[in-house]
Amino acid sequence: MKTAIAASGDSKESLMDKRFGRCPFFCIYDDENGDIVFQKNHGLDAQEGAGPVAVQLLVNEGVQKIVAAEFGGKVKPVLEELKIQMIMMQDERSIEDVINQLSK
Repeated sequence: MKTAIAASGDSKESLMDKRFGRCPFFCIYDDENGDIVFQKNHGLDAQEGAGPVAVQLLVNEGVQKIVAAEFGGKVKPVLEELKIQMIMMQDERSIEDVINQLSK
């Protein structure tokens, strides 16, 4: 299963970004084979609708779970309709720490 993590940078040492739609990168972690890929978030610079742009990117990548500190009000119903699980983590941690937590 693929999980996207909102990321502040494009490495495992980067911190998880608090924003979903406006994060600079997504770390896409595949728990079946351990693959980790970083994707630039093309919705980052959108004047409006950053969340839906990010959702489309992640749907195209086959993501079934998303980890972020917060999700915008416009994006929550879209993710619920697509049956994509939202996981909220509030504390500041690295992408590697989030992946380790998901792997437990």
